[in-house]
Amino acid sequence: MKNILIVEDDKALAEGIVLVLRQDGFSFQCCHNVKDAKKVLEKNIFDLILLDINLPDGSGLDICRELRKEERLDPVIFLTALDTEIHEVTGFQAGADDYITKPFSLAVLRERVMAALRRGERRSSSGKASPVLREGPFTIDSENQSFFMGDREILLSRTEQKLLMVLIKNKNRILERDTLIEKVWGNDGEFVDENALSVTIKRLRDKLEKDPRKPEYIQTVYGIGYRFQINEGESE
Repeated sequence: MKNILIVEDDKALAEGIVLVLRQDGFSFQCCHNVKDAKKVLEKNIFDLILLDINLPDGSGLDICRELRKEERLDPVIFLTALDTEIHEVTGFQAGADDYITKPFSLAVLRERVMAALRRGERRSSSGKASPVLREGPFTIDSENQSFFMGDREILLSRTEQKLLMVLIKNKNRILERDTLIEKVWGNDGEFVDENALSVTIKRLRDKLEKDPRKPEYIQTVYGIGYRFQINEGESE
């Protein structure tokens, strides 16, 4: 199930968007200001973000810029009344994937959303990004399905690899349990026993941590989920 974040201070418009797109089986989170949006984005990754620019406590442009600075690839579509060419150019320069000016047709919005999701899927599977991911002492070679901690190769199951990849790509960010289950088990997530995530986390800790009872990397955030902690010195 695709997960969409809507950041829009016009609550009636946000409800209308949800009403139209829910028919396609998407799930939604809605925020009405920058502060709440940042809190949600700290704990979740999304398949698409619909983002207003003029928000009561700041600008959606800053949210988008921060996402791109963190090298997050969540597709962003701006929904805004700012309709001049310079505004549109600024939106794309901030990292937007699309820019839609108000007022707009909800039917047209749906088609633009579907197109952005298709592009996001192609971008994820295109292989343009390097198959080798390095963070701190860890190296994941997704092409050869190999994982190293320093010079030592560590054997991981397919599920352990997928979970570790999600955690490392979102280093130092809190990820909710439901988000991790959906990203690792996909459409089967609703049928997965929640204990499966705890078991997989334990197996990873047993393989990666010096003391699994006092994890340095895979940290529990009680009542929320997990965070993969990499200190700045280790990231260099």
